[in-house]
Amino acid sequence: MQHSVHPVIRKLASYLKQWGWVQCFFLCFILLQAVTGVLAGAYSLLLYEVVLWPLVLGALLFSLTSSPVFILICFYLVHHLDEALFYLQDSIRQERLLNQNMQETIRQLNFEIEERKKAFQAKRRAVDELRREIAWRRKTQQELEEQSLLMRSIVDSSPDLFYYRDETGRIVSCNKMFEVLMGKSAKELIGHYPAELFDADTMPSAILTDQELTMSRTAMTLDVEYKTPDGRLMWFEMRKVPFFDKQSRYIGLLGFGRDITSRKLAEQALEKAYQDKGKFIATLSHELRTPLNGIVGLSRRLLETQLSNEQRSWSNTIFSSAETLGNIFNDIIDLDKIDRQDLDILYQSVQLGAFVRDICNFASLICQQKELEFIGPDEFSADCYVKLDPTRVRQVLWNLLNNAVKFTARGQVKLEVEFVAEQNSELVFHVRDTGIGVAEAEQQRIFDMYYKSSDGRRLSMVGSGIGLSVSRSLVEAMDGSISLQSQTGAGSCFTVRLPTQLLAPPQPESLPLHPALTVLLVEDVPLNAEIAINLLEQRGHQVVLAETGEDAMALLDTEDDLDLVLLDMQLPDMTGDEIARYIRSEPQLAELPVVILSANVRKAQEQLSGIRIEGSLAKPINTNKLDQLLNELFGSGTGSSAQLKPPRSSDILDLATLDDYLQSLGVQTMQRSVQLFAQLMPGYINKMIEAAVQKQEQEFRDAAHKLKGAASSVGLLWVQQQAKQLETDDNVQWQGMEKQLVDFHLTIERHLAALEEYLHAG
Repeated sequence: MQHSVHPVIRKLASYLKQWGWVQCFFLCFILLQAVTGVLAGAYSLLLYEVVLWPLVLGALLFSLTSSPVFILICFYLVHHLDEALFYLQDSIRQERLLNQNMQETIRQLNFEIEERKKAFQAKRRAVDELRREIAWRRKTQQELEEQSLLMRSIVDSSPDLFYYRDETGRIVSCNKMFEVLMGKSAKELIGHYPAELFDADTMPSAILTDQELTMSRTAMTLDVEYKTPDGRLMWFEMRKVPFFDKQSRYIGLLGFGRDITSRKLAEQALEKAYQDKGKFIATLSHELRTPLNGIVGLSRRLLETQLSNEQRSWSNTIFSSAETLGNIFNDIIDLDKIDRQDLDILYQSVQLGAFVRDICNFASLICQQKELEFIGPDEFSADCYVKLDPTRVRQVLWNLLNNAVKFTARGQVKLEVEFVAEQNSELVFHVRDTGIGVAEAEQQRIFDMYYKSSDGRRLSMVGSGIGLSVSRSLVEAMDGSISLQSQTGAGSCFTVRLPTQLLAPPQPESLPLHPALTVLLVEDVPLNAEIAINLLEQRGHQVVLAETGEDAMALLDTEDDLDLVLLDMQLPDMTGDEIARYIRSEPQLAELPVVILSANVRKAQEQLSGIRIEGSLAKPINTNKLDQLLNELFGSGTGSSAQLKPPRSSDILDLATLDDYLQSLGVQTMQRSVQLFAQLMPGYINKMIEAAVQKQEQEFRDAAHKLKGAASSVGLLWVQQQAKQLETDDNVQWQGMEKQLVDFHLTIERHLAALEEYLHAG
C-alpha cells in the first residue's frame, strides 16, 4: 500500500509545485463542483428518474461551502506527505550514506587497530631493543670507565712523562710524572699556556721545542736537558707527535718523555773514557815515537853512508827493529781507530814488484835473526801497478810474517803472491810457516781481540793478542778477507784476499825545482829537530829552530824573510793551534804558509778546524812527501811565499774540500761523517732555538759556532757561512728567530740530500 500511495502523492505534489496552489485550487474546486453536480443529478435521476434541481443545487451549495476546506486539507496533506516522504527518503539516503561511512570508518578503524597492534608490537620490540642497548651502553660505559681508570692509573704510574696540548698551545692533559717534574699540580697546569706558568728563564726546553713541531707538523724525537725545581739535572728522550682529527685538521700535539739520565751519564762517562783513552794513546804515541823517530831517522841516514857489511847488517837490524816497534805502535793506534770506527783507507797506485820486494827484505831480516829460511814469491811482472793501500797491506803482512817467525822454531817461512786479473781482479797473499800450528778448536777464535792460544805452550802465550784482530779489521776495511789453515805441529797458512784493480803505469813527472827557503821549524824534541833540519838542509834550505811556542812567536815577530813554518802540535808551553791562530790573526803573517807536524795528522787537522793551513806531514817525516809538499807550495820558482789558490766551490758545497776528503779518506768515511753530522745537527738547531727563546746570546753563539765547525767538516759551504753569520751578528733579532731557525733546519736537510747525492756520484 505504501508503495502504491507513494507515487500518487509524489505526482500531486509535483503538480502543486508545477502549477501552483491557486491554479490547482481553482481547478480542483471547479472539478469538484462539476462532479458534485453530475453526481447529484445522476443520484436524483436514479432514485426519482427525474433530475431534482433542488437536490442538485443543495449539493452544489454544500460542495461550494465545504470543498474549499476539503481541497485545502488535501493540499496540505499532500504537501506535508510529500515533505515527509522527501525527508524520509533523505533520511534513508543519509542513513545509507551514514551506514557506508560507518562501514568505511569501521574498516578504517579495523585497519588502524591492526596497524596500532603492529605499531605496539614494534614499539615493544623497540623498547626491548632500547632496553638491551641501554644495558649494553651502561656495560660499555662501565667498561670504558674501568679502562679509562686503568689507563689513567697506568699513565699516572708510568715513570715516563706525558702531556697533551691543543692547537692553541694550552696544556689539556698530563700525568703525575709531568706534574712532579714541572713542580705544579694538574689544576695549575691544565688549561694554561706554558708562558703563564713559567718565566723565560725557567721554561723547560722540552716545551720550547713544541713550536718547531707546530710549524712542521711532523713527528720528532730529541734528547732534552731539564733542570728540576729542586736543582737536579735530568735528560729525557722526548717523542712529540702531531694530533689530527678525522678531517686531518691539526688539533694538538702529544708529548712523551722517557728518563734517559742514566744513559746520558753513561754516554758522557763513555765519551770521557774515549777522550781519556784517546789522550792516553796520543800521549803514548807521542812519547814513544819521539825516540823511535830518532832511531828510524838516524839509522836511515846511517844506511846512506859508507859502511862495512857488518856495520850495514847491524844498521839494518836497528832499522828493522825500529820498524817493528813502529808496527806495534800502529797496532795500538789502529786498535783505537777501529774501536771508534775511524779507520782510514788510502788507496794508491802501487808497483807490485817493488812493494813485494820491500816485504821480502823485511821478512829476510827477521828470519835471519832466528836462522830460519825465508822463501819469497816466484817472479811475476815487476811493472804491474795495482790499486792498494800500501801502508795497511804492509801492516797486515808484517803482522803475519812476525807471527810466522815468532811461532816457528826451525824450518822456513814462505810468502806467496797471486794476482788474479779477471773481471773482479784480486790479489792473494799466502804466508806459510813450519811452526807449531794452531789447534782446530782455537782456529775459530784466533782473530778475536786479545785472544791467545790456551794450549799451554810457551810460544803460544807470547804477544798481546791484538795483531791478528787488527789485521782482520784492516783487511775487512779494504773489503777483503783473511783465513787460516793450520794443523797442530805441521805449521800454518794465513791467506789474505784483497780486491784490487790493474792500473796503468804512472807517467813520469819532472818535479819543478823550488828555490832555497827560510823555514821556521817549531819542534821541542832535539832528536826530531835534528832529523828535520838535516832533511831540509840537504835540500838547500835554511832552518831557524824554535823549541817553545814563546820562541816561535818571538821569531815570527822579528824574522822578516820566513817562507814556511813547520809547526809541531805539542809544545811544552802551548799547543800548535794557538800558534797557528796567532799567525792567521797577524796581518803581516796571514799569508805565511803553515805546515803541521804530528804523529796523528787526523787529530791535528781536527784541532785546527777553521784555521787555514797549507799542508801536514806525519812523523817520522817521509822524504818523498816532504819534497812533494815543498814543490806544491813553492814550485813556481819564486823565493817568496806562494799563496794557494782559493778552493773552487758551488753555492752549497765546498767541492775542493770534498774532493780532497774523498781522495784521502774515502767515500765510506765521508758518508759516516755526513751521518754523524745529520745526527748532531738537530741538537745544534734545538740549542739555538732554546737560546733564542730565552734570549741567551752567548749560548746562541756557541751553538752556531759548533754548527759552523761541523758543517765545514763535511763541506757544507752555505750552511757554514750562514752559521758564521749567526755567530758573528752583533745585533741579533730575536723576534721571528724561531721560524727562521726552523726554515734553516729544513734548508740544511735539503743541502744534506745534495751532499749525499754528490758522495754517491763521486
